[in-house]
Amino acid sequence: MVRIQDDLFEAVNAEWLDKTEIPADRPRIAAFDELVINNEKTLMTDFATITEFDEPVMNAFAKFYKKAGDFVERFEFGTEPVKPEIDKLLAITDFETLTTQFADLILNSQVPVPFGLSVDTDMKDAVHYALTFSGAGLILPDTTYYAPEHPRKAELLAFYTENTIDILKAFGFSADDAKTNVANTIAFDAILAQYVNTSEEWAKYAELYNPVVIEDFTSKLTTVPFASIIETLVGSLPEKVVVYEKRFYEHFDQIVNAANFELMKSWMLVKLIRSATHYLSDELRILGSEFSRQVSGTSEARSQEKHAFDLATEQYSQAVGLYYGHKYFGEAAKADVKRMTSEMIKVYQERLNTNTWLSRATIDKAIKKLDAMTIFIGFPDQLPEIYKQFTVNHDSIYSHIARFNVVRSHRHYEKFHEDVDKTEWHMPAHMVNAYFSPDSNTIVFPAAILQQPFYSATEQTPSQNYGGIGAVIAHEISHAFDNNGALFDEFGNMNNWWTDEDFKAFEAKQELMIAEFDGLEIAGAKVNGKLVVSENIADAGGLTAAMTAALREPEPDLTAFFTQWGEIWRLKASEAYQQMLLSMDVHAPGKLRANVQASNLDEFFETFNVKVGDGMWRDPAARVKIW
Repeated sequence: MVRIQDDLFEAVNAEWLDKTEIPADRPRIAAFDELVINNEKTLMTDFATITEFDEPVMNAFAKFYKKAGDFVERFEFGTEPVKPEIDKLLAITDFETLTTQFADLILNSQVPVPFGLSVDTDMKDAVHYALTFSGAGLILPDTTYYAPEHPRKAELLAFYTENTIDILKAFGFSADDAKTNVANTIAFDAILAQYVNTSEEWAKYAELYNPVVIEDFTSKLTTVPFASIIETLVGSLPEKVVVYEKRFYEHFDQIVNAANFELMKSWMLVKLIRSATHYLSDELRILGSEFSRQVSGTSEARSQEKHAFDLATEQYSQAVGLYYGHKYFGEAAKADVKRMTSEMIKVYQERLNTNTWLSRATIDKAIKKLDAMTIFIGFPDQLPEIYKQFTVNHDSIYSHIARFNVVRSHRHYEKFHEDVDKTEWHMPAHMVNAYFSPDSNTIVFPAAILQQPFYSATEQTPSQNYGGIGAVIAHEISHAFDNNGALFDEFGNMNNWWTDEDFKAFEAKQELMIAEFDGLEIAGAKVNGKLVVSENIADAGGLTAAMTAALREPEPDLTAFFTQWGEIWRLKASEAYQQMLLSMDVHAPGKLRANVQASNLDEFFETFNVKVGDGMWRDPAARVKIW
């Protein structure tokens, strides 16, 4: 029997780890996933029995949901719904013609293009939008998979090749044409992999902000008429374009050019067709998802019923979330969670006021940021207007998705000339998650996460709730002061409000957190400390603040607090999936989140009488403390 003193995660989750099996249609099972599965069952039961909703958008959702599950109709439509876009792409015979059609492809089709132009909140002017530029997505999960020594590179590319050939043949391509298109796609993907951002680079959010004045941008990229494309997308030329992927930008003309036209055209064709399989017959749906299952180590495709649920709720996510929030989230829970949030903001203010490594000037500005923080709990007040443009008729599911996406694309670029809506939620209420938005200084807690083991007003003690949802709430507050969030002010603008000396001290503490996790071995691979540092800073601050708040409750119980903390990170996953996450996920593995962060707190050692020689022991000097 494992003792808490040796391994908190294994000890508190022993029975769960022994009895719980990973569902065949998922790569993992975790505390988060158990709530997802439960919510899925609840909503599927509701939607199977309700004939009429109060909200008109939900009635449109119900029609779409029914259509998504009609696999007889999907079989009868075959691949015909995709043919017009395939034919349009195949009709393009030269690079120059392709470049004249990029804007139309972006706005009005499902055909992917080999670059990204997006409208995002301007990091330095958070009430306005900026046009941003990025590269294209890769076949393999992450740039590290392209290293010659990566153990899965050859295997995955071989599987992708055979799987894609089978898909193209199902669309009527000859074996030779299929092989040529797949070979071209892999060749173009290899070019992209040299220049797109690594996961570690994406994780350094503030460093993505590289503004380029429009004249320099359009003159630098000579192979594509970007001035014309941008004017078509947003109606005018902006003063600047924010470049997110500098290497891709610097080498763009070497990537997207006439010499690579055939490779690029095949890449666009293959990506279009592979994406389309998700919305076609059941045979094609399952065939099209084989590669992603191979990557993640998932043994089975989702059932028809679950697939229809996934597809419909994805398209109408905020509407389903609002339905869920109204039906299943109570005002009492909202008030209690709001109280806990206020308590932990107060804890943060107090800890900042007694901070010994920051100057008063920086402390005052940090507290000012805390005071300005906006908190959203449960669900938003209203639905986005865009859902009113989604109509459901006799067309194929693919045609519906295509129409919905065109509506989304046009709306996306329309926003460029509007002010940023700071009240917009970026997660639906039925999603089991939470987030901090640095560009609005907002923390959001959707209704679905406010359940056991994270929270229960009746089944869990205050100490347990603080070890669960309390630590999650404080984690999101802490993101305002992680290595990325700390660079944004109380208004959401990227603005260095630190003194130089204080920021150097903060960077030194970041290095300690990086070193604490870097190289830790799990699932046959190692943790990249730089990749996971922002989430680890948030975990450390969150656990500390939640514990402080728990100790102020009547009859505090740190045994229950730390036990709950260990339980919320319970997880079982395929080795392939865990290794994939280690290469690209900014979160540390669940077991390490539970154990390492607990071992940074002196109170953990006192609570469980952990001594030198125990597995959880960490020398006091090696315990990393930031917030």
